Amino acid sequence: MNLHILLLGAKRFIGKDAIREACYADHPRNATGDEAFERAFERDKDALRQIGAVIEVGSADAFFDDEIGYRIPTEQTSLPEIRFESDEAAVLGLAAQVWQQATLAKATGRALAKLKGQGVEIDPSRLEVVAPAITADEPAFEPLWDAVGKRRQVSFPYQRASETEPTTRRVQPWGLARSSGRWYVVGFDVDRGAERVFRLSRIVGPVRASGRSGAYDVPPGTDVRAVARRLSPSFPSVRAEIRVRQGTGLGLRRRAESVAPIEERPGWDRVVVEGPVHEVSDDVLTYGADVVVEAPESLRDEVVSRLRAVAEGPR
Repeated sequence: MNLHILLLGAKRFIGKDAIREACYADHPRNATGDEAFERAFERDKDALRQIGAVIEVGSADAFFDDEIGYRIPTEQTSLPEIRFESDEAAVLGLAAQVWQQATLAKATGRALAKLKGQGVEIDPSRLEVVAPAITADEPAFEPLWDAVGKRRQVSFPYQRASETEPTTRRVQPWGLARSSGRWYVVGFDVDRGAERVFRLSRIVGPVRASGRSGAYDVPPGTDVRAVARRLSPSFPSVRAEIRVRQGTGLGLRRRAESVAPIEERPGWDRVVVEGPVHEVSDDVLTYGADVVVEAPESLRDEVVSRLRAVAEGPR
């Protein structure tokens, strides 16, 4: 987050030394710290590129061309103007309520204060494209979010539904995932020597971080959501048959097991996808009348229930 804000808000190219002071000050200036900083910096740049950020490289010094700097141009990040019909705008207004997340807003504020304290010139107007995306009310969210970014081991008391007393779990957190309105942390359980997933609402005490930053590496290619689906019974999976109007439903088609024209319905394809009920229903609702759930009934009921909730509005 700090790196994104720094590069996006910068009016000029920012040199690597300034980036290190602003965003990676916990890495000491010695051989080990230098190596850890380089790994973290490259990892974070790759993560920003994966979410669509365009990182420009140029001269950070007006007099010396060999001083390399970085920035994210807002013209490559901002979206063009988009116009919606009145009914579309109403639905978007309802969805926009989940953007008001105090936890991430506080994190953004702290990041800005830290960067300004390092003397980095930030233009707040350039940061309008950065916004929290979803709510997280669990007290464990913020310390786990921090530990994931710093790659620090944590411990916390965890109350399983089948147990009468909480147990202390020691975890190297890899990432956070959300499904059906619940947050989960995925990581390596140190005591059990295996990957595990924990529901944040079942963490019944403080999350305590221990050890140094960068104490472990997330296994290459780890898909946090895929691990959560595989390990948690709270991520029920379905194999769905969905009728999709031709020329639409690109996201569903991209993840489909199969796509075939429906002979009795010209202009429509039958798309077969697999995934958690809530996640597939999210995709279905994205495409409105261009998508119809044929099976299973549990997915159809989920979609109908969510559409009725929107139609009825808040009570």
